[in-house]
Amino acid sequence: MSNKTITRHMRKMSAWEKNLLGVTVDKVPTLVPGLVAAILLAWLSIWLSKFIGVTLLDFEKTPISPVMLAILLGLIISTVIPMPKVLKLGLTFAVKKVLRLGIIMLGIRLTIFDVFKLGVYGVPIVVICILGALFFTTRINKWFKLPERMGTLIAVGTSICGVSAIVATGPAIEAEDEEVAYAVAVITIFGLLATLVYPYVAHAIFAGNALKVGLFLGTSIHDTSQVVGSATVYTDVFLAPLALDTATVTKLVRNVFMAAVIPFMALYYTRKTQGESAGKKTNFLKLLPLFILGFLTIAVIRSIGDAMLNTGGNAFGLWDAESWHDIYTFVKMWAGYFLVIALAGVGLNTNFRTFKVLGIKPFLVGLGAALVVGIMSYIAISLLGSFVTL
Repeated sequence: MSNKTITRHMRKMSAWEKNLLGVTVDKVPTLVPGLVAAILLAWLSIWLSKFIGVTLLDFEKTPISPVMLAILLGLIISTVIPMPKVLKLGLTFAVKKVLRLGIIMLGIRLTIFDVFKLGVYGVPIVVICILGALFFTTRINKWFKLPERMGTLIAVGTSICGVSAIVATGPAIEAEDEEVAYAVAVITIFGLLATLVYPYVAHAIFAGNALKVGLFLGTSIHDTSQVVGSATVYTDVFLAPLALDTATVTKLVRNVFMAAVIPFMALYYTRKTQGESAGKKTNFLKLLPLFILGFLTIAVIRSIGDAMLNTGGNAFGLWDAESWHDIYTFVKMWAGYFLVIALAGVGLNTNFRTFKVLGIKPFLVGLGAALVVGIMSYIAISLLGSFVTL
């Protein structure tokens, strides 16, 4: 082998190669096999999600998370069939790079104006539920002596928006792939149970008050699709469309808090890793991961575009309401696709046997978190719900 060949083979990655690819340009073809495997599994998971949720269960929008299916199927495949080494780099690219791109694009779902729709009394209900879930879930996790990051992921998923919050928080706090996969499984299972049971529980405890029911479903169920699914069930069974409207707006307000909670978690773990003194000397903005800044930037762009439309103009002077809706819907759709691809990579890159170390404890933490957020939601709505109008 010539010296020139050795030098080329040993060349260090440039900054842009490291951030965008994770490999040098000449090794890009080695990413293809693993990336194709993740894409195929993601496609299958999305199809199965719609088939089970829409075709079999007759929901208008499936409550079955394709991310959950991608992780579960990936785990099964990787446990039954050891993954060839040729897939390794591509799967890592999906887990690291595609995930971050999906998170950045996920910011398009957030607009600050959702907060104003819920009003001065509705927002405190959401805040109480979020803070209560974060506080008590982390305490329950500590009681069970599980890894702190695992408890954080379950707490964030329970308190804000399920799978989306978990996959966005995971890389921000440098959680292991196994921790992300387990947290997603826990949140999805309890969220799905809540989707099926909570419409009837809410009807009973709030005596059929559709607005309070919507507040409860919007604050106590984890994932956005599950909130919409449960509220749709309630609307169909009890003929109360106000519940669906209220639940949807309430859930969107919860989602907005991703913009505050995830950067806070990133800063907390960075300071904890680097030490208190290092954290004091460092600019907080520099500690934020770039993909979180990208996420916030996209959220700001969405809010500005919406603000321009609300004042009677076009979004950024270019797009009318219909065109702007098409744009952010397209970005939101592809954000979802990228997240499914990334989590398919997590599943294929993780062996199911590694979960034996954690056992059933994370599910007990998830159960405790679900009960806590439900109780906090009931208390907050009982105190403030009568003042909320939509």
